[in-house]
Amino acid sequence: MDTVTQIAALRERLAACRSQRIALVPTMGNLHAGHLALVAQARRAADVVVVSIFVNPLQFGENEDLAQYPRTLAADQAALVQAGVDVLFSPSVSALYPRPLTDQTQVSVPGISDLFCGASRPGHFVGVATVVCKLLNIVQPDIAVFGRKDYQQLHIVRQMVFDLALPVQILAAETVREPDGLALSSRNQYLSPAERALAPLLFQQIQHTAAQLGKMPPDRLASELAEGLDAAGFCTDYARIVDADKLIPLHSGSEHAVILVAAWLGQTRLIDNDVVPYFSFQPEES
Repeated sequence: MDTVTQIAALRERLAACRSQRIALVPTMGNLHAGHLALVAQARRAADVVVVSIFVNPLQFGENEDLAQYPRTLAADQAALVQAGVDVLFSPSVSALYPRPLTDQTQVSVPGISDLFCGASRPGHFVGVATVVCKLLNIVQPDIAVFGRKDYQQLHIVRQMVFDLALPVQILAAETVREPDGLALSSRNQYLSPAERALAPLLFQQIQHTAAQLGKMPPDRLASELAEGLDAAGFCTDYARIVDADKLIPLHSGSEHAVILVAAWLGQTRLIDNDVVPYFSFQPEES
């Protein structure tokens, strides 16, 4: 595996590969089995796999964990070699953003970026869209792989690719979970032992809510989900049930619903979701 830190060097490295299918897996490092599942999917779909590791300052807001975000480059490199990655792109902030961040051209996907996590983290998805757009332009892959755990992010990336007519196929990888159901995340390591024992309840409550879909109005179900999590010791940021394809309110034409949740457990913000067939609520006749 080649490790490259400069844009020009990466383009030179990939110039001879343009007749082959190239896949990009963008990450912020501190790799776990969830990231490696993205790499495995890219490996199956392409001839050349590029993984980027970049802790993107544009997507962190004030009082967020940019400085504390775990950086484990040596361990990540070893894992990527084992996974059969061809090129690791690990630029510095100055290499990717040579001008001050306040002067950086930014990419905004309106509407969808202001919902859910976007409402709680203003500017977050502008940072995500900007860095992803830049990485896609630098690598020029045929495909790029993103995880479904960051469900809103996946939709924003797909919308950006469509709107800007970028010649790349976005593939989605299923969420990888611990045996007890907790979705893998680099931030799980922030959980105390007591919080880690409680954390699987997040997805358990989502699954319970999914089983109730169609038995009561979705908004009421979402409210009960948030109330249940709060009663268990979480601090719910949001709980929503919306159309899985467009992230808009459920309607008569919806085929699937997605249950989206973000909740704090101590100082750690967890997100998770579940996509299920949509059964519209039909009140019983009295």
